[in-house]
Amino acid sequence: MGPTPTIPEPSTSLIPLVNVVDAKGWPEGTSPSAAPGTAVNAFARGLSHPRWLYVLPNGDVLVAETNAPKRPDDNKGIKGWFFKRYQKKAGGAVPSANRITLLRDADGDGVAETRTVFLSGLNSPFGMALVGNTFYVANTDAVVRFPYTAGATHIADAGVKVVDLPAGTLNHHWTKSLVASPDGSKLYVGVGSNSNAAENGIAKETDRAAVWEIDAATGSHREFASGLRNPVGLAWEPERDRLWVAVNERDELGSDLVPDYMTSLRDGGFYGFPYSYFGQHVDKRVKPRRPDLVATAVAPDYALGPHTASLGLAWSESNTLPPRFSHGMFVGQHGSWNRKPRSGYKVIFVPFTEGVPSGPPVDVLTGFVRANGDALGRPVGVALDTHGALLVADDVGNAIWRVRGTRTSASAGTERREREE
Repeated sequence: MGPTPTIPEPSTSLIPLVNVVDAKGWPEGTSPSAAPGTAVNAFARGLSHPRWLYVLPNGDVLVAETNAPKRPDDNKGIKGWFFKRYQKKAGGAVPSANRITLLRDADGDGVAETRTVFLSGLNSPFGMALVGNTFYVANTDAVVRFPYTAGATHIADAGVKVVDLPAGTLNHHWTKSLVASPDGSKLYVGVGSNSNAAENGIAKETDRAAVWEIDAATGSHREFASGLRNPVGLAWEPERDRLWVAVNERDELGSDLVPDYMTSLRDGGFYGFPYSYFGQHVDKRVKPRRPDLVATAVAPDYALGPHTASLGLAWSESNTLPPRFSHGMFVGQHGSWNRKPRSGYKVIFVPFTEGVPSGPPVDVLTGFVRANGDALGRPVGVALDTHGALLVADDVGNAIWRVRGTRTSASAGTERREREE
């Protein structure tokens, strides 16, 4: 992990290493373990595979209850058959509810007492963004917009398509994350690759493994950055006004390759996929080779550990956790399936100074997996609520966890910010 990780030699085999957890869910009265100086409680339980979060200005919390669409041409053959079994074992094979649910904590006690269907009939929705009175949703196959009224608990209007997104019967990385530019004129969408490492052919990667920039008014789009195997979490870092992304790298090169990462995105930058990883380390499995592209590959800013499946990404603005969590990125790590020992399965914080990572990661929320491999939960999306607490979507525990500073640490954080102002 970190800005200059050790990159070992690759290790390949006919049968890849498999070390899948058993999805169990949380027994009554149990929860993840929170970092010292913080406490955790269930903001909501009994959800259906909650993956992604968005907090509206009035404090309402939106959660995408979603999973993969039907993909008949993905994961075919013997390897695909085994992968689907492993996915089911790990809790990833449940049907998609295809909805966005609104959760409201009107009395401010940290628990949502109101739950309504905000939008339904969607197609594997994931990313969400509100710009003025327009609410955008990134379905697996298109960005769609809806009219929004402040305080509304349900949208009945039909959506209007802004732009199609790559999907189809082969739709390997199906999630489409979404964030708006600070002025709301542009939308940025993470579009994952159609393979692990181009085994389905380079042609199947057209318009994929990239972050798109979309004109919100016209739907016209371009690749803002490319060579990103599976770009998921997107977040703006305010000091340098840069867009950051959490990226899942490729598998089947050994337990310690390839590190997932987060990085600021350069307009027009190429980040290696599928021809190289973490800069200019060539993936010899990919044919034909492209040394011309590899020579331009940008090394990511910060490695997040191999096979951690780092998905959620949120800037730490105005949180009320202890001061060590005041300036940096929160990262939700869904966890490995092909590594010994297992990695991820927690939420971490990476401190920043002057717009760049400046220290080792700090654990925020742990305890999702027992030593015997039972997964009580798996963290995905992360977001800050309007009270400064961290929300974490847990798609195996079917819950949203809320991490807050204890009274002493929260008061200290408030006093510190007041002094700075």
